[in-house]
Amino acid sequence: MIVLFNKPFRVLSQFTTEGDKSVLAEYIDIPGIYCAGRLDYDSEGLLILTDDGRLQARIANPRYGKEKSYWVQVEGKPSEKDLEKLRKGVQLKDGPTRPARVALIKPPAVQERDPPIRERRNIPTSWLDLTISEGRNRQVRRMTAHIGYPTLRLIRYRVGDWSLGDLPVGGYRTIEK
Repeated sequence: MIVLFNKPFRVLSQFTTEGDKSVLAEYIDIPGIYCAGRLDYDSEGLLILTDDGRLQARIANPRYGKEKSYWVQVEGKPSEKDLEKLRKGVQLKDGPTRPARVALIKPPAVQERDPPIRERRNIPTSWLDLTISEGRNRQVRRMTAHIGYPTLRLIRYRVGDWSLGDLPVGGYRTIEK
């Protein structure tokens, strides 16, 4: 079984509670499934869960190169020269990233976040469509910060062939393998 879940902002990618933070068990009541990869507490979007250990490894392990696509709201407006750095791969503290696909886009049709992002009167924000084939800890955030554009909001909308589609925030659907 595969479960596609639209993870809300400020929800941990785990079923067990940790302090007063929200967890998956508040949204999904299906025994025997586990996350195939993670999304940070402050990231949103597509989280895949499964009861198949092999499939879980193929999705989560970077050596399989499963593409993950994100809508990324950043502070400022990156130039093509800035985006080219991401396309070539950037040097992070834990080593170089693989080349990413990235483009400036119009704001995607997504629900407002609660609480909303911080906004600065004199600094515009921009949206990127960014695809990577690895998944290091906070990688997208570190990549955009590296080129000088901090991430304000991060929404994963696709993993491999699976996508959010019209799945509401906090909602899930099951599909058979």
